[in-house]
Amino acid sequence: MAMAISASALPCSLLMAALMLLASIVEVQGITRYYEFNVTMANVTRLCSTKSIVTVNGQFPGPELVAREGDRVVVRVNNHAQHNISLHWHGIRQLRTGWADGPAYITQCPIQTGQSYVYNYTITGQRGTLWWHAHISWLRATVYGPMVILPKLGVPYPFPAPYKEVPVIFGEWWQADTEVVIQQALQTGGGPNVSDAHTINGLPGPLYNCSAKDTYKLKVRPGKTYMLRLINAALNDELFFSIANHSLTVVEVDAVYVKPFTVDTLLIAPGQTTNVLLTAKPFYPAANYYMSAVTYSTTRPGTFDNTTVAGILEYEFPDAPAAAPSFNKALPLYKPTLPALNDTNFVGNFTAKLRSLATKQYPAAVPKTVDKRFFFTVGLGTHPCPANTTCQGPTNTTQFAASVNNVSFVLPTKALLHSHFTGLSSGVYEPDFPVAPLVPFNYTGTPPNNTNVASGTKLMVIPYGASVELVMQGTSILGIESHPLHLHGFNFFVVGQGYGNYDPVNDPAKFNLVDPVERNTVGVPAGGWVAIRFLADNPGVWFMHCHLEVHTTWGLRMAWLVLDGSLPHQKLLPPPSDMPKC
Repeated sequence: MAMAISASALPCSLLMAALMLLASIVEVQGITRYYEFNVTMANVTRLCSTKSIVTVNGQFPGPELVAREGDRVVVRVNNHAQHNISLHWHGIRQLRTGWADGPAYITQCPIQTGQSYVYNYTITGQRGTLWWHAHISWLRATVYGPMVILPKLGVPYPFPAPYKEVPVIFGEWWQADTEVVIQQALQTGGGPNVSDAHTINGLPGPLYNCSAKDTYKLKVRPGKTYMLRLINAALNDELFFSIANHSLTVVEVDAVYVKPFTVDTLLIAPGQTTNVLLTAKPFYPAANYYMSAVTYSTTRPGTFDNTTVAGILEYEFPDAPAAAPSFNKALPLYKPTLPALNDTNFVGNFTAKLRSLATKQYPAAVPKTVDKRFFFTVGLGTHPCPANTTCQGPTNTTQFAASVNNVSFVLPTKALLHSHFTGLSSGVYEPDFPVAPLVPFNYTGTPPNNTNVASGTKLMVIPYGASVELVMQGTSILGIESHPLHLHGFNFFVVGQGYGNYDPVNDPAKFNLVDPVERNTVGVPAGGWVAIRFLADNPGVWFMHCHLEVHTTWGLRMAWLVLDGSLPHQKLLPPPSDMPKC
């Protein structure tokens, strides 16, 4: 509704009242924020080698997207690169706007070269750190950036306001073209080559050859508190992170506040975000400190990037002139002590500390009753080699595969959401994803003789409004590994986790239904299980997949189809007119 107000025609008191009313309307409804994302190729040099990479607006990492809770976000994406592209707004609920979610061939066809698409969605009931990234093939190796969602105007953080806020994005740097890397792996059936370095805000740091000049430096003032918005954008590596001689207080994960707790080291998996408070030492310490990250992996004998990325935390010298150099190499430089690469006990202890705030203002609305129960196995397996060929998988007659409930998900050639919406799903997908493994076995014990998995494009169909409990059980078929599982379109509550095989009789009694952590990406423990609950209050087709890109490529992925509810606000909105075509 448009309303014109002439300032000269109103008394001062009425004008103030009108302005306050207008401000309150804006605060409740939010504003619309417009962004233009141009996908282009750009030359970037790291480790003394220059390569052409896919970028947004020529930036690596990509531009920061800032909004407030309640805002509408409109991002026009123009694809000027030679690769098809789609973008995912990782962690955004996308209530009824699944068309803007972004995974290629799930909610949309990719944006083809020379084409554009407008992502249009409203941020409802969310605030904190999320991120955006490419969601097709392995292009998110370089196409990613932070999303900062501020609270509504006038709403404070539930912890002391920091002096400054800083996005810190972990990534991987590949000397090779990642599209070539994964294509070669799929052709041979073997594991792909690994990255050459980890990065902090796109920079590998001083522990790599020819990289000292490409070091991220965080400059702090004594006594001030900084909020680091940590994001793991790495393709395939879960990471331990620590700052030498400094503690970190965890206050949020996946854009949901948690009960604060303080650690020296934390774990962050690909897809996850973690906000931490870093309080600088009260006096100038005459020292510099490494901010380091290294891989957590139980993969044996598989390969992974076991290098260490480091940035530098440096203190501003109180009386230094403005023109003084920012970094003093003469000062001592301290390194943190990080856990062993395979320290699963550390991981379990860390994740057990995560708890929802569960306050009146930020309640933990965990479903207390369950309408639908599912048991999914997640892990690696094999496909037989094509006839008359030799593979480089676990044996020379097999190639690597991955599956959920023994189904290795095959991406369709048409978008699932459009196929569902139009009723033209025949030949695109089957609505019969198994609710449990068809053949139970000792999931974390001696592997079965037959490690082959089935293939298919199957969806799990559930009614609108159903409360769902899902137990995800890791398997040891090709060794135990952690799997960070991301569910699109929803937050969920992590009500239980453990090691070994899930016990449906005794384990539910230990579930936390009071203040479980709420998030969008959770690690299925290596050699263990995790139980989550969520309310199916978002109609559409929603991807769920391992955020280790190699596992997703091999088929560790599936999709949920949440049907429309009976009321108008419970139905999927129609697609926008500029939906890309397949």
